[in-house]
Amino acid sequence: MRAAIYVRVSTDKEEQKQSLENQKDLFINLLTEKGWDLFDIYLDVQSGTKTKKRPQLKRMIEDAKMKKFDIILAKELSRLARNGQLSYEIKNLAENRGIHILTLDGAIDTLTGNTQMFGLYAWMYEQESQRTSERVKAALRVTAQGGKFKGSIPPYGYYVENGVLKIKDDFTPNVVRRIFNSYLSGKGYDSIARELLEEGVPTPSMIAGKRNVSPLWHGSSIRVILENPHYIGNLVQQRETSISVTTEKRKKNDPSDNVIIENTHEAIISKKDFEVVQQLIAERKRKRPYAKKHLFTNIAFCADCGKSMHFKKNRNGYVCGSYNKYGYTQCSDHLVKENELVEFMSNHIKKMFSAFSTRSTQKEIKGRFTKLTQLDKKRLSDIQKEIENIKKDKTVALRMKIRGEIQDEEYRMLIEDNGIQITKLNEEKVKIEKRLSYHKKTIDFKKIMQPFEQFVQNPVLDEEILHKLIKRIEIEADGSPRIYYRFPDPHVPSTFVQP
Repeated sequence: MRAAIYVRVSTDKEEQKQSLENQKDLFINLLTEKGWDLFDIYLDVQSGTKTKKRPQLKRMIEDAKMKKFDIILAKELSRLARNGQLSYEIKNLAENRGIHILTLDGAIDTLTGNTQMFGLYAWMYEQESQRTSERVKAALRVTAQGGKFKGSIPPYGYYVENGVLKIKDDFTPNVVRRIFNSYLSGKGYDSIARELLEEGVPTPSMIAGKRNVSPLWHGSSIRVILENPHYIGNLVQQRETSISVTTEKRKKNDPSDNVIIENTHEAIISKKDFEVVQQLIAERKRKRPYAKKHLFTNIAFCADCGKSMHFKKNRNGYVCGSYNKYGYTQCSDHLVKENELVEFMSNHIKKMFSAFSTRSTQKEIKGRFTKLTQLDKKRLSDIQKEIENIKKDKTVALRMKIRGEIQDEEYRMLIEDNGIQITKLNEEKVKIEKRLSYHKKTIDFKKIMQPFEQFVQNPVLDEEILHKLIKRIEIEADGSPRIYYRFPDPHVPSTFVQP
């Protein structure tokens, strides 16, 4: 019996760490008593109402779908989920994969058929979480009504002192003033963002000290600053709330439910300028034209940064999306004229049709296909050996853990690393097996040539024929295209022939 142990604590506080150690000890004792094998330990430090912030639960669910273990162990059902829907999703998944669920409190034990109380426990835990959430929301509203800033991160240009917003004594307030003045002078969100990026001005996320932040200013970041009433000295809170305790989604509250307290702190922007900016935002939104979709939109991409190519009317062609939005700091223009791209693609498609019509090309494709098949089979064999070796390592590690020869943290890290390796190997294995399932079929060159023949008979490169033939076009720095065809037969690599 391969066991998956799921452990969850709500916080990383010291008393929770002790709870975590106690749970792990209980499970190790159970495994030793039952003689079961430990497949993996899935550990989350997070609330139990949502899966989005619980990466280990998500990993366990994916492993369960692949039937990597035979039983899920948890201290109690609330450790797995405080969300009724999620509880039943886990239960149904386990039943469909023939996986048992056992909780140490004895409430759930599918080995003995003890599941009749599952629904009641799931409902009770969700109601408990909902009541806690409502109490927290009420407390936050009271704090907001008291005129204290309750957000975790103050607006750009401010810092918090005893719940009051104070203007920073650095460059950030001037950046805010500059953003408002630039918008009032007629510049758009993206234009302002691009200027700040080119000058290397730190972004709000960088100032807030967030992890893995990007130095890129976005138009959306500029708009958030322009629409923030905190900059005129008013405290406006409770503008949005979570839809329910079981979802990450949030909704905007009705303006009448906002908590607004005027003149709680020093303003960076005058009320008059702020009001004019809001009027301009509303007017420009109404006047904004719908962007015209061009022939190579959503099919042409920058070969260097991977961003989609944007059509620029003043250049009669396409430029890299990163360059268009952020300038030379992120990429070069990769300019390609639309008429030149149409001509190149038309000629290339005709050459591809001629190439596929020859026996030599068909023979070459079949030869490459045979070689790829052999490589896939060898890799599949190697993957299986790697997985078996990792499993042996995990068995040895469990025995060392039980004998006290390695520490808990060392053991956990080893198990997590092995689990990640096995997951990646299994994902690769599935892809290879899918490819090999096509190996028994014969390449249908007639089917491959049909869309090419359709274009040759009517050589008009419109959106329909383009998307039927082409999967992706990558534009090099000098404007030359690299073409990936959408072959109907999976045997043929999309970039096999470049006439």
